[in-house]
Amino acid sequence: MNNYTLSQLLDLLWKDYVETNPPAQHIYDLFTSKGEKVINDHVAFRTYDHPSINVDIMGNVFTNLGYEEKADYHFEKKKLYAKHFEHPNTEMPLIFISQLKVEEFDSETQQIIRGLAEQIPEDLTSDPSFVFSGRPWDLSYDQYMSLKKVSEYAAWMAAYGFRVNHFTVSINHLSNFDGIYEVNQFLKDNGFELNTSGGEVKGTPHDFLEQSSTIAYNKEISFSDGNYLIPACYYEFALRYPQSDGNLFRGFIAGSADKIFESTDKGQDFKL
Repeated sequence: MNNYTLSQLLDLLWKDYVETNPPAQHIYDLFTSKGEKVINDHVAFRTYDHPSINVDIMGNVFTNLGYEEKADYHFEKKKLYAKHFEHPNTEMPLIFISQLKVEEFDSETQQIIRGLAEQIPEDLTSDPSFVFSGRPWDLSYDQYMSLKKVSEYAAWMAAYGFRVNHFTVSINHLSNFDGIYEVNQFLKDNGFELNTSGGEVKGTPHDFLEQSSTIAYNKEISFSDGNYLIPACYYEFALRYPQSDGNLFRGFIAGSADKIFESTDKGQDFKL
């Protein structure tokens, strides 16, 4: 079993993330070239609510490294449930883990996902490295498309398995940008397309949180019936505001997160 420190685990998560989503490294380098030190606001994961891999199983990886469960969230339209975790050291990123409520879908969708879960090795989650271990099951493109018709989230999880869905730049820690709109313009000026679902900026200062994100990068994925380019991961940007007690808001806004999820909706699939 690997006994990672938190810093080691975060480094490994970042390495896997930029291999899956190379534009994120480009954006990171653009910020550092302007003298910025990029700090992560939060790191997000997806999973299914199967008892062997649900949000609590994934969350254990981080509570074992000092994180504490803080709040939960419901996304009725997308049939999702999520929790976020915080570390006592506020320089450490928040962890946001969501799961698909599989039983709320039709029988065909449930059958496909159960078939995936049945392929999971029994000892997979005994090692913390499972959170960046990728896809542990065989999957056909036909199955992927069946899932995508009812839930982009379900299809993404089936195709990519266990890995970071997105990292998030903390705008609060940037010194050369005056707010989220300036960050967004910087990204667009450098050729990056933003998720406009619900507007380029999700949330307001009144909500104590503003968020934006790039559109997911398309990556070649091998299925049992061919290779396809499909939407992978994206990069998010968050600006937090102080509450009445003077402390920055540390949670999430369900309505905004709902639109951020759609950063992986916009890409197109291409057969290779």
